[in-house]
Amino acid sequence: MQSIKSWTVFIVAALALTACSKSEPPAEAAPTADAPVVAAPVTIPKYSAEAFFATTSYGLVGGSAKAFSPDGAALLVSSDKTGVFNAYRLPVDGSPATQLTESDDNAVFAVSWFPRDTRILYTYDGGGNELNHIVVRETDGSSRDLTPGDSLKAQFISWSGDDESFYLTTTERNQTSFDLYRYSVEDYSRELVYENPGFQISAISSDGRWLALDKPRTSADSDIYVVDLQSDSPEPVLITAHDGNIEYSTFDFLADNEHLVYGTDEHGEFRQAWSYNLESGDKSALVVSDWDVSYVSNSPSGRYLIYGINVDARTEVTVRDLETDNAVKLPELPPGDLGSVRFSADESHIALIVNADNSPSNVHVIDLEQGNTRQLTDALSPEIDQAHLVMSEVIRYESFDGLEIPSILYKPHGASAENPVPGMVLVHGGPGGQTRTGYRAMVQHLVNHGYAVLGANNRGSSGYGKTFFHLDDKRHGEEDLQDIVYGRKYLESLDWIDGEKVGVIGGSYGGYMTAAALAFEPEAFDVGIDIFGVTNWVRTLESIPPWWESFKESLYDEMGDPATDAERHRRISPLFHASNIIKPTLVIQGSNDPRVLQVESDELVAAIQANEVPVEYIVFPDEGHGFRKKVNQIAASNAYVKFLDTHLKGGADDE
Repeated sequence: MQSIKSWTVFIVAALALTACSKSEPPAEAAPTADAPVVAAPVTIPKYSAEAFFATTSYGLVGGSAKAFSPDGAALLVSSDKTGVFNAYRLPVDGSPATQLTESDDNAVFAVSWFPRDTRILYTYDGGGNELNHIVVRETDGSSRDLTPGDSLKAQFISWSGDDESFYLTTTERNQTSFDLYRYSVEDYSRELVYENPGFQISAISSDGRWLALDKPRTSADSDIYVVDLQSDSPEPVLITAHDGNIEYSTFDFLADNEHLVYGTDEHGEFRQAWSYNLESGDKSALVVSDWDVSYVSNSPSGRYLIYGINVDARTEVTVRDLETDNAVKLPELPPGDLGSVRFSADESHIALIVNADNSPSNVHVIDLEQGNTRQLTDALSPEIDQAHLVMSEVIRYESFDGLEIPSILYKPHGASAENPVPGMVLVHGGPGGQTRTGYRAMVQHLVNHGYAVLGANNRGSSGYGKTFFHLDDKRHGEEDLQDIVYGRKYLESLDWIDGEKVGVIGGSYGGYMTAAALAFEPEAFDVGIDIFGVTNWVRTLESIPPWWESFKESLYDEMGDPATDAERHRRISPLFHASNIIKPTLVIQGSNDPRVLQVESDELVAAIQANEVPVEYIVFPDEGHGFRKKVNQIAASNAYVKFLDTHLKGGADDE
């Protein structure tokens, strides 16, 4: 879930002065050596949700796409500047962006420039139903759907090395398998390259010869196959034969078309990047760290290798010059995580994103020849003073069995032992997701309005080694739920937290954990906010989208097969235990959600109403699994704060 965060500080001094006298201001005492002067606390305004979501979101296109225009003068980005995501041309000289698509109701995301002209590819779905189409925008502004149909899902894979064609996958044949097609740049004619028998198509080499396929078997075990498309019999060949549970996944082909880079936890707790020689079959370590390697890619010529490492919920990025075998020293950038590193075709410039707790994602461009950088966007709303935002702290607390739970803590300005604040335990999605540092408007909104937020990375979260990741396999709603309950205990241990006012909030799997906490630990939290959370695992696992077919076995291995584990699924499903819910609850749902169907939330709300417990319910008719439109994001965030002000803080906010 792409959540969002914010809050402001208490006005303690004014309240204290008002309490001193009903008619006259208190006398000013002269400071003495024994009575040090205490500076008055800084007053921080409470900002509206509209202010936090007036922040503009920017995103660069994917690593296999062309981020720079053919002349290098502009980037292709996605932005919700109008309130709805559209594609934009963003000049690298710092001049204003130009909107290229004109959707006012459905999110549109940029995919790629064409290699030799100003055509672009973009994608959209049906109001969040995840049935994406790929569309070309012509130079005259007209558009053409390259993947027409009502029940298919399409994805962009990459460009060919000669820039004469591009590759797309679609599920048009059977709604489950992503078949690979090559499209002509000239007239969009296409040919079937590979009829997929049920793999995940991960990458194709730039010369069009090699295809990489991933095959998840269980949540802990997976394989990689390669197909030589130029052979007489292009059949998948297993390149990761192994014993036991080992994960393998494709990163990318190198530009030399001779090596495939993949990630694996074969050699320890964390994912390393290894190189596979496609001719000899030799394997060698490429990037090794004491944390997970998140991604590996290379520049167009292959001179530069780019990789990111997930270091304790932050990303450390390295750009390595393979000619000198040295890391490239980048010009000074604002503090924060770097992401979406994209090279221009001639490798003279790099575009990237910088994001921090107190700064939304901004696009920067680096001139490698001149050694300078330019910030192209200013995403934060001008209404908000950046100094009023809160920086997070990475902390760890002990769960019921002594296991350390890594977490991200946001402390409101002004919170202290004298001025304790309510707290919220935030549960991420997944179940194998990770709460990370970085700007999230919803969280900053909550914090700005006086709520501490603890983003708990319960057992089963990614980023902390494979042992930690698999501790919740087929144990969901059990030990991992206790990690969340102990998150409350941790908050209660802080002298600046009001230990009698702690709630739980989460989206997707985090929404499930919220509902589970309310149903299975009814006294643990004082309120709960369930954002499109699973409530009935029996139904959810039987109704997964058809395009998840390639990793259904892996999903069932982690969560359990409904054919054999229905009894356990019923036992851990909050819906069947909703009679236990006694604390005020807010439920948020998108009606087009293909992952967590609306009926999941409908039935939970009805069950809580039957308990005569306060429950509020908001359904967005034009959203799916995660909210893309600003108007809906604002409405949801306002609902969170209003609900908490009423049912947790104990009084309406005076905003």
